[in-house]
Amino acid sequence: VQLQASGGGLVQAGGSLRLSCAATGSAVSMNAMAWYRQAPGNQRELVAGFSISGSINYADSVKGRFAISRDNTKNTVYLQMNSLKPEDTAVYYCQMISIYGFQYWGEGTQVTVSS
Repeated sequence: VQLQASGGGLVQAGGSLRLSCAATGSAVSMNAMAWYRQAPGNQRELVAGFSISGSINYADSVKGRFAISRDNTKNTVYLQMNSLKPEDTAVYYCQMISIYGFQYWGEGTQVTVSS
């Protein structure tokens, strides 16, 4: 399984970005998928995710601003990020957890929000 994250960049506060996580080797529709982020000096934290059943959860800090979605035909998971804040600055990682409990991580994509 390989996960390729993209879409990060530099944006002003209040702006938007859409991250993409393209998966190969397993279907995003058949696995739990999530976005995590890690800011310098902080632990990696869950931002948003799909459970295997398809239910969605968000970190309180991003509720109402971020939306996770997936396109099964492209085998890709997205994270639409709106109303970005400087505290959203972090490296964002895509994660897949299989029904057998195996975890896979993509390389991160940097998101920087300037004030």
